[in-house]
Amino acid sequence: MREMLYDKDIREYLFDFLDDTFGKNRIIEEKQMGKSRADVVMITPEAIYGIEIKSDADTYARLSRQVKDYNLFYDYNIVAVGTKHAMHIEEHVPEWWGIITVEMEEERPDFYMLRKPKVNPKMKWRRKLSLLWRPELAVLQQWNRLPKYKQKSKDFVIKTILERVPEETLQGQVCELLLQRDYNTIADTIAEFRSNR
Repeated sequence: MREMLYDKDIREYLFDFLDDTFGKNRIIEEKQMGKSRADVVMITPEAIYGIEIKSDADTYARLSRQVKDYNLFYDYNIVAVGTKHAMHIEEHVPEWWGIITVEMEEERPDFYMLRKPKVNPKMKWRRKLSLLWRPELAVLQQWNRLPKYKQKSKDFVIKTILERVPEETLQGQVCELLLQRDYNTIADTIAEFRSNR
C-alpha cells in the first residue's frame, strides 16, 4: 500500500523543487485572495505564481472556488498534487494551469512538472495590485513620478496607477517590491506612512 502524502510532507520539499525549477524566487505562504487563501505565492523577478497544494488527504470540494480566485490575482497558476489526484487533476483546473505531481520515492517526495503553466488570461491587474501594501503602492507612485495622493483610498491609488503606468512597466516593479518586502519592518513602515498623511 502506498504512503499517503499530506500537505506538511509536500510543502518544504516543494520549495526546494521550485528553487531548482525557477531560480531566484520568494515564497509567501497562506496569502488571502478574495474569498480563498492561496497555499503558496511565489514571486520571481518576472512574474507572480499562485500555487495550490492538493495532498492525498484533500478533496476537490473547494477547488472550483479556489481556481476562480487564483485566476484573478496571479500571472501564472500551478497545482501540486499527490498521487491520488494525479490522474484526474487536469479535469479540475483550466488548461493554462501548471501541474506538478508528487509521489514518495525512497522516503521523500519526488516532484515532476507534468504540465508547465501558461500565462493566466483571467488575471485582473486591479486584483494583483491589491496584493501590495499601501506603502508599497506609494513606492510605485514615486518610481513612476505620480502625485502622492496621501488622503486617497487604496482603490483610488490602484486605479490611478493603472490609468497612468503601462502594464509592462508595472510587471517588473510589482515583482521587485514583493521580492524586497520586509515583514520585520512593515508595521513600522505602515505606521510611518499613516503618520505622514
